[in-house]
Amino acid sequence: MLKLIIFDCDGVMFDSRLANREYYNHLLAHFGRPLMDEDELSYVHMHNVRESVHHIFRHYADQNMGDVDIYRKALDYAPFFRFMQVEKDLVRFLEYAKKRYSLAISTNRTTTMMPLLKEFHLQGYFSKVMTADNAKRPKPAPDALFEILDHAGCRAEEAIYIGDSIIDRQHTRAADMRLIAFKSPTLPAEFHVSGFMEICSLPPFIE
Repeated sequence: MLKLIIFDCDGVMFDSRLANREYYNHLLAHFGRPLMDEDELSYVHMHNVRESVHHIFRHYADQNMGDVDIYRKALDYAPFFRFMQVEKDLVRFLEYAKKRYSLAISTNRTTTMMPLLKEFHLQGYFSKVMTADNAKRPKPAPDALFEILDHAGCRAEEAIYIGDSIIDRQHTRAADMRLIAFKSPTLPAEFHVSGFMEICSLPPFIE
């Protein structure tokens, strides 16, 4: 019986591709570097900020990465919220789900996750929020999922994860948890949907 739904953030709760483009291109431009290409954008869309920053600066041996990290940590993310777009039926689904299941988040965002939830008035829906900052190891390691399961008092078979990337598939597989692929029809997963309200009709939700 399903008891717990765990959400990814980027690409699931939010269309954040434009925000990621603006944020990481801002970092590159600040240090006089060329903007990201599409492959780099895809990389930063899936990985945590520390891995992403090192990836986009990987070609610049003369760059002091300590300076980049200092600037990044001091940079206010709030101006980039305007580039985030909430999935159109997310709140409707959360209202439906909160009456039936425990809800949690496992994301590779770091310090921006809680301000983002507050900005869009979503923090009250989730009993546990795990990020690349508070997990022992970030995704795709399963640590965040295990901590959420422990917090909710659930087994992996009583939970399901909504994600959109191969990182999410690796994340759930490591915890032996089912995956709903969100707007990702080619991603290996137990279920595929193109919108949140479709989830209500999936077998785990109508058992």
